[in-house]
Amino acid sequence: MSQGWREGDGASISAASRPEPFMTPRLSKLKYRAWRRGFLEADLILGPFADRHLETLTPAELDDFEALLDQPDHDVYGWIVGQAPAPEAHAGRVLTLIQDFRFAAHASRQEP
Repeated sequence: MSQGWREGDGASISAASRPEPFMTPRLSKLKYRAWRRGFLEADLILGPFADRHLETLTPAELDDFEALLDQPDHDVYGWIVGQAPAPEAHAGRVLTLIQDFRFAAHASRQEP
């Protein structure tokens, strides 16, 4: 019996976070981790960001993104929404991209 995801089998993985057929294992893992943080507010920012931007990040930026995913959910969320300053180790281009992504997504929902 296959353990993998199959169309129509009732699996809980969403279409947006389903691994693409030609995605590298690392990108697949990072997208999965971004969508499955365990803190819904963070999931709803990091998951869509990963879907849209991971494939365009440099290897160093992917390292930075992975390092962010290793941090506690509430800390990362606070850094993204500006509730707390990010430590210098995480206050770089990737966090800025995520903040900009979140701001643009939030602004588009506010428009009539």
